[in-house]
Amino acid sequence: MGFWSVVLFTLLACAPVSISDPSDEACLTHLTQSLKDPTNSLQNWTKSNFANPCSGFTSYLPGATCNNGRIYKLSLTNLSLQGSISPYLANCTNLQSLDLSSNQITGAIPADLQSLVNLAVLNLSSNRLDGEIPPQITMCAYLNVIDLHDNFLSGQIPQQLGLLVRLSAFDVSNNKLSGPIPVSLGNRSGNLPRFNASSFLGNKDLYGYPLPPMKTKGLSVLAIVGIGLGSGFASLVLSFTGVCIWLKVTEQKMALEDGKISQLMPDY
Repeated sequence: MGFWSVVLFTLLACAPVSISDPSDEACLTHLTQSLKDPTNSLQNWTKSNFANPCSGFTSYLPGATCNNGRIYKLSLTNLSLQGSISPYLANCTNLQSLDLSSNQITGAIPADLQSLVNLAVLNLSSNRLDGEIPPQITMCAYLNVIDLHDNFLSGQIPQQLGLLVRLSAFDVSNNKLSGPIPVSLGNRSGNLPRFNASSFLGNKDLYGYPLPPMKTKGLSVLAIVGIGLGSGFASLVLSFTGVCIWLKVTEQKMALEDGKISQLMPDY
């Protein structure tokens, strides 16, 4: 019996034991503190479960997926969640997928997410996020998906995002972004996946390939006449001369753009 007791003790000692990770506990605790849950969708997200959220590959938290005792995926979509994204999410260092889409979350995207070095999917679309896209998320070198469409994000698209060579899906449409689209994103070279115009549409002050060229906005006829009236008769004559020239040039441009040049049209 002594021999078998030793064998049993050895097997128990070597068996994998699910030990809660203090970083995951801090991550989950602060996340629920920063979010508001009006529909009570996260009722099982309690302090007692945060202390031990996983048992191997089994999760005790709805919307969370475990891998070897650690949180590696959070999918809290379409739950009417409000509040903001806690920077303490960075404590879930084993996280590979973060999906908080289709909620009512406000505030900025925390730059602290750069600590999620294993992150492959970042989906924060269809919320009310504002502020700029933090260039620090480039530190998440494994990112395959960045989906931020339908928010209120402003500023320019960080040039650094073009360094994410694994990036295969990118969408920042319907925000308030401005400035040029980085060439490293809009016109990728080699075998890197390319993103079409739909990834960038809906940003009034955003320009560059693959978006269609912005049409040149010249002075209107009324503006030119107004300048002339305010500057005396001589200026008015010059203004009308300018109007005639402007109308002629505009007419020619429109003909060229529409492919309707008169001399190329057959006579009937």
